[in-house]
Amino acid sequence: MPTESVTRLDGPWTHRAVSAGGTRFHVAEAGEGPLVLLLHGFPECWWSWRHQLVSLAGAGFRAAAVDLRGYGGSDKPPRGYDLVTLAGDAARLVRALGEANATIVGHDWGGLLAWTTAVYHPKVVQRLVAVSAPHPLRLRQSVVGAPRRQGWATRHGFGFQVPLWPERRLVRDDAALIGRLLHEWSGPGWPDARTERMFRDAFQITGVAHSALEYHRWLVRSLARPDGIRYAHRMRAPIQVPTLQLHGGLDRCTLPSTAQGSGRYVSAPYRWRLIEDAGHFPHEERPEAFDARLLGWLTDPEPDR
Repeated sequence: MPTESVTRLDGPWTHRAVSAGGTRFHVAEAGEGPLVLLLHGFPECWWSWRHQLVSLAGAGFRAAAVDLRGYGGSDKPPRGYDLVTLAGDAARLVRALGEANATIVGHDWGGLLAWTTAVYHPKVVQRLVAVSAPHPLRLRQSVVGAPRRQGWATRHGFGFQVPLWPERRLVRDDAALIGRLLHEWSGPGWPDARTERMFRDAFQITGVAHSALEYHRWLVRSLARPDGIRYAHRMRAPIQVPTLQLHGGLDRCTLPSTAQGSGRYVSAPYRWRLIEDAGHFPHEERPEAFDARLLGWLTDPEPDR
């Protein structure tokens, strides 16, 4: 069984543990300047941002890629996998890293978390970047309103609702299913063998499979519960910071048509950009094209243009 050490890959970054709200997080950092907090998605870890750690540092930013609660080298508590608690993690991480606010960049689940942080902790978010992640209310509408399209694309989330069996299935045969999901959701030619190996190993760390599935379980099970209803009501509040939404044109996990329309929840400058030849992981599949759009927007004093 792989240990947390598999996630501490060497590179032009430094690793450290950061305590935020009583939870210990593994963070990889590079560069100096305004803070950019990078939040990964399923089924990955901080290493999904390896390209952006380098490019952001080179552009004069301080980039911090974190293992989310339950992943990699971060703590794996038994509770706290709802988006409200996770948004609190992000807000406390920004402050634990010594900053009053930051640009929050999130992919997939990290993107849902970024949207949520901007609503629940608006003073902490300077700018917002959502990657392969529609606004949470837009995602709900698409799953319910287009079950043959987005509902089918995210059917894995419904399969994760039963206890125990999904965890075993995800790590069975050396986490072969993780590799299959990476290939199915990406565009042609990705991932390479090293990347697939890394994420398969990281998912077999004790506790990760269960923690990762708790995210999905809360999202579905809370729909009709009081906590989920309160969350949906709160998320109707408009996003009041400049927002960039990046999406892969070949994404078969979260369809581009699902992500489009999220701008209705943003009252600040909003920009949508499609990376045509990328799937669900555009920051890894096409890092040069992704970074050009990200850095161009981050350095633009008028992001509404």
